[in-house]
Amino acid sequence: MIDIFLLEAILNGILLGGVLALLALGLNIVFGVIDVVWICYAELIMFGMYGNYVLHKDLGWPLLLAFAVCVVVVAVLGVLLHWLVIRPVLGGAPINQLLVTGGVLTFMQALATLVFGIEFRNLGISMPSLELGEIFLSQSRIWACGVSLVAVALLWLFLKKTYLGTAIRAISQDREIMPLMGVKPGRIYLITSAIGGGLAGLAACLLVLQYDVHPAIGLTFGPITFMVCVMGGLGNLLGGFLAAFIFAQFIQVGGFYFELEWGYVFAFCFFIAMMFWRPQGLLGKRA
Repeated sequence: MIDIFLLEAILNGILLGGVLALLALGLNIVFGVIDVVWICYAELIMFGMYGNYVLHKDLGWPLLLAFAVCVVVVAVLGVLLHWLVIRPVLGGAPINQLLVTGGVLTFMQALATLVFGIEFRNLGISMPSLELGEIFLSQSRIWACGVSLVAVALLWLFLKKTYLGTAIRAISQDREIMPLMGVKPGRIYLITSAIGGGLAGLAACLLVLQYDVHPAIGLTFGPITFMVCVMGGLGNLLGGFLAAFIFAQFIQVGGFYFELEWGYVFAFCFFIAMMFWRPQGLLGKRA
């Protein structure tokens, strides 16, 4: 029979995988359509977490209202990021695109440090654990995983069932021929950036219930999100979804047998091995 604590670790891995899938989804859709990696993606999440803190903790707004506003604001921030930073270098070398988004990363971290200082801040909301026999699961992580899966399903329906979704999928497959079919790439890029930003804002709302926010919080989520995307096949939404759950299981089950830090080590080692075996990712296409 399976050890009850191992089962708890597996279930926590599933819950963590749902959150990682949401993080990877926003970055993947932006790369798949615009072909630009937002190195500063985790800093958009940090911005959303601070926004939730200010609106709910400092201004006393209802939590759900603060969540809704932050999702919209970060979506607008994603549009501004594309319009002001990405659009001028779209035709340039990939290294230029990485450098400008890296510059935005540094700028947002420095700005957060100047405005909020280096103190760790939290909403002060404590949600009790869900007890299933001898298994204890975090309710905040359960809610985060559930909302993440709903968001993934809604995005899939949007991409499959709507005209805009079809245009987004089409332009991600062939950027050169779609303008000849009447699709305006610039408009699609802005819509995609808004979706990517909105997903970052949603992730911020879910993560602020579980983690303290500070200027370097992006360093916690950024590398893991990028590795999940690469392991699944950068730009491949389904691959990123599957990779998120695989990565999360290595973290949680490895942490069960050893220490949590070792769980991350095992996950990183698996990622490196995957890059040797399938450098294009789980579901990525060979070059």
